[in-house]
Amino acid sequence: MIGNRIKDIWDAGNPVLHGWLSIGNSFSAEVMAEQGFDAISIDFQHGALDYSDVLPMLQAMRASGVVLGARVPWLEPGIIMKMLDAGALQIICPMINTAEQAAEFVSYLRYPPLGQRSFGPTRAQIAQGANIAAEANDRVIGWAMVETREALDNLEAIAATPGLDGIYVGPSDLTFSLHDGKYPPAFDREEPEMIEVLQKIAETCHAAGIRAALHCGTADYAARAVDWGYDMTTVGGDFRFMANAAAASVALWRERTGT
Repeated sequence: MIGNRIKDIWDAGNPVLHGWLSIGNSFSAEVMAEQGFDAISIDFQHGALDYSDVLPMLQAMRASGVVLGARVPWLEPGIIMKMLDAGALQIICPMINTAEQAAEFVSYLRYPPLGQRSFGPTRAQIAQGANIAAEANDRVIGWAMVETREALDNLEAIAATPGLDGIYVGPSDLTFSLHDGKYPPAFDREEPEMIEVLQKIAETCHAAGIRAALHCGTADYAARAVDWGYDMTTVGGDFRFMANAAAASVALWRERTGT
């Protein structure tokens, strides 16, 4: 079975640069995969796509060598296992609020005796190679998303879950939940109390011997998060990159032509 370069990057003492895909299109996925990211995940929770889009996207990105993953819609065994069988090497699961939910999530990622993943790596055996049954437990990375007040209250217990590789912070929902709608949902939080929370999460993860990841909207903020101790930072995504570049070009043209 192929290795997981994310773990190699961490072993070398470096952070992982992570990209995000929300558009259900194999060509745009292929373009993103060629831009130098270490890992890319398909957003199967909020993305404009379905499983019939996910499979060709994974196929289109295979040649790039980037580590491929997915954010699943929810804590549900069928879709988690289906994403693994499609060839994902990392899974991000939203709204993990308790240690019990974290343990349930881990069980869906691992083959027995460490979990209850069903064996049937349909595409994975082609894309990842043989011996998956013996090696996948060590290669697949599982991220529990912390994005609510309840999850933050249970942070230490979630981080201590056996077999969990890391905590992935969803800053929009977390800010919304902690401050009862006082701040609008957004990435790249600048409120001092939110920066303190983000730093605390990274520290708690490392104290428990696991990794920390943060979803960011810009490369500058993602680099700051690395300074706070984050091991993987998401630097924007396909549709935001497209919208931002288009808006910048339109604005420049309007300025230069005075129209």
